[in-house]
This record gives sequence, structure tokens and C-alpha cells, in this order.
Amino acid sequence: MKIFQQALTLRERRRGFHIITDEIEDAIPQIDELDTGICQVFIQHTSASLTINENADPTVRVDFEMFFNKTVKENDPNYEHDYEGSDDMPAHLKAAILGSSITIPIRNGRLALGTWQGIYLCEHRNRGGQRRLIITAWGE
Repeated sequence: MKIFQQALTLRERRRGFHIITDEIEDAIPQIDELDTGICQVFIQHTSASLTINENADPTVRVDFEMFFNKTVKENDPNYEHDYEGSDDMPAHLKAAILGSSITIPIRNGRLALGTWQGIYLCEHRNRGGQRRLIITAWGE
């Protein structure tokens, strides 16, 4: 079995849902050495998250942002954790709902995503800054 690991720092992005599939694939080209395996992507932050979803129609990402903003509202007077602004606690809640890692099968040296699937960086802060990922791939 082979194991590869790579750290990736993503450039700062505005709040929203951003497809980062190409950046992940570019960061760990060793995947092409694996016929069968697993790739795990982990984000080292508590106010941004990762998910896999539709990669073709950008309105899906707009609707994701709308849904999460309606579901987890800012400026709730019951939040105690608001040291970094009105988007602080909502960002943590959104990240907890979506999660900090994704797992993708590797097949024939490629990420085995479906035809219409892409990996999203879910940026929940107005100014989240750069985001750090750890990408680990293993298999044979």
C-alpha cells in the first residue's frame, strides 16, 4: 500500500460555496499511482467546511448560500460567541452541519467523483482568509 499526504493552502475567497476540485487534484498528483484507494480531504478550520455536490450549474451554490443563511441566521441575540463579528457563531454552526472532511474513492488513478460532482469549499465568514487543507490518499 502507498500513502501520500499533501498540505494545501487555498487563497482567500468571499463568503459562499466554491468548487475546488481542480486545486485538490493538482495538489496531489500522486493519486495517478493508485489503481484503487481512498482520498480524504480535511479542512483545518472551524468556520469553513467541505462538501461534495453539483459542479455544473452555479445556481446550486447560490441556493446553498441562501439556504444556510436562512437556516442559521446572523445577529441572534442569544449567541454568546460573537467576538469576531455577527458571522462568527453562524460560521461555526454551518461548519458543524456540513463537516470538516470528505472521503472520495480513487479508481484507476483518478478521484471517482460522479459526472456532476465537485468538491466545495464552503466559506462561512465574510473575511475568512486563506484556508488550509490536508489531503491524504492511500491505496494500491
